[in-house]
Amino acid sequence: MSTVLTKVTMIAAPASPKMERPIPPPTATLPTTMTRPIRLGVLTPSSNTALEPLTSAIVAGVPGCSAHFSRFTVTEIALSAQALGQFDDSKILAAAELLADAKVDAIGWSGTSSGWLGFERDRALCEHIRERTGIPATTAVLALNELLALRDVTRLALVTPYTGDVQQRIVDNYASLGIEVVAERHLGIRVNHDFARVEPERLLALMRETAAARPQAITTFCTNLRAATLAEALERELDIPLLDTVSTTVWGLLRAAGADPAAVQGWGRMFGWR
Repeated sequence: MSTVLTKVTMIAAPASPKMERPIPPPTATLPTTMTRPIRLGVLTPSSNTALEPLTSAIVAGVPGCSAHFSRFTVTEIALSAQALGQFDDSKILAAAELLADAKVDAIGWSGTSSGWLGFERDRALCEHIRERTGIPATTAVLALNELLALRDVTRLALVTPYTGDVQQRIVDNYASLGIEVVAERHLGIRVNHDFARVEPERLLALMRETAAARPQAITTFCTNLRAATLAEALERELDIPLLDTVSTTVWGLLRAAGADPAAVQGWGRMFGWR
């Protein structure tokens, strides 16, 4: 007697229609609350590790806004010919052209080099960027200076990681604008990568020291410092506005892009200044 084995194939029952996820046809229009995209192009020193995460965090609360970055070589801050040569316009313009490929609405140099090179360098750079790309441009320092003018600031406190000779150049350039640096602190560092290693608590202590001179504003003048996050707490404590140069770049970029900087919340009073 033989045994016949029968292979039985189990066929799953079709899922209930109620469990199926409807897939909209390709032509369906999905609801959205996004406003017109605002793309900000940011020129970044190659050795900088602070400004990119800070800039992205600042703009995160602005509907439809994003930041896009392009780097060029900057590794030290000093007054030597080699160090000053890092800021040759040709290198910066090449980086700006890469941002233009992303069709950004504005381009900003998030660096403070005109503080010791002279403010006219940034004005010329912005004009060259507009000529080369057709995109409006700003810089950390030009935006800072505009903010100082908006509030008629003539007494400024300056906190940087730089060496003494670089610091003095910055002080002298602000004196040429009729702005007195009434208190300053600097850390004597020249390697750009090391600036980001300065702990925020150390920066806060330096700013508190400068506050004794009762400046109208304090600037943390370097875009590789982790200082922007300190603005709200510092302003509550000292009742002195903090104008950090990562933040001033964003303020200037939003204005250049035709957006309102007041959309930025939680990063200091300056974003509401007009």
